[in-house]
Amino acid sequence: MQFDVSLIIVNWNTRDILRDCLASVFAQTTGIDFEVIVIDNASSDGSAEMVKQEFPQVILIENEQNKGFAAANNQGMRIAKGRYILLLNSDTIVLDGAIQKTLAFAEQHPQAAVVGCKVLNPDRTLQPTCFMFPSLLNLVLSSTYLYKLFPKSRFFGRERMTWWDRNDVRPVDVVTGCFMLVRREAIDKVGMMDEDYFMYGEETDWCWRFQKAGWENLFFPDAQIIHLGGQSSKQVRQAMLIQLRKAILFFLKKNRGMLHYQLGRCLVVLFFLVRIPYWIIKGIFAVESRRCFEMAQAYRRAVVEILGGV
Repeated sequence: MQFDVSLIIVNWNTRDILRDCLASVFAQTTGIDFEVIVIDNASSDGSAEMVKQEFPQVILIENEQNKGFAAANNQGMRIAKGRYILLLNSDTIVLDGAIQKTLAFAEQHPQAAVVGCKVLNPDRTLQPTCFMFPSLLNLVLSSTYLYKLFPKSRFFGRERMTWWDRNDVRPVDVVTGCFMLVRREAIDKVGMMDEDYFMYGEETDWCWRFQKAGWENLFFPDAQIIHLGGQSSKQVRQAMLIQLRKAILFFLKKNRGMLHYQLGRCLVVLFFLVRIPYWIIKGIFAVESRRCFEMAQAYRRAVVEILGGV
């Protein structure tokens, strides 16, 4: 049997949030044939047991270790039977038929490899998604945080597209990985996610490969989800802070060349170095001094790791 859509949800210790996500999927998705595959990355909070007991219709893969986002999604794709693959974060809530709406849009746009939808915060305010591919210029601009001071600037806000209200259909560089509807035909052409990315950067690299192969990545605003954001990564916040920058450097090394990579390393090391004294000084005077010193230690560790190579 072939389905219209195969939903793949990677989970790591988000049992209660995963429950809400799955409930919203089954409540909101009608009129299409779909399957749900949950890849549990060695959770210790009873996530797998919850899925077995409360959602027996879900295909569950239990990993004995955390394989990362890309490798876990690839596991799901290998057994998926859908014409489209939907990568959906466990910390999302599907609203008002978002999946079938996005599928209908994708069917009308055969040039699209990936389609993303509008993402909202829990209070229903806009959560800006979709962004430009990493580059040296974008790395400099994001490191200065000037996009926060000038969010309407198309220059300072170029990487995160802070000037865009996400109310219109448009081609984008990167569709954010919390909700990515991907055409099976496109996957067959360019391959699955690069498992050298453990977490962060894998959807960026994938969208780059789709675009280089002649496909489009599109944003579709008429379907909406709620995204709580970072529910797995916040459990190891300092490690994920480092991982994000390392993923950008790995992207530059793989797709932009060694010159961009080496210059990028210098920028990222500088980014971390200038923040170490800030967190130390803040830790001396702040009430939550432990967190400040942990941040300083995380930045110091990041400098050592990046100087060692990515």
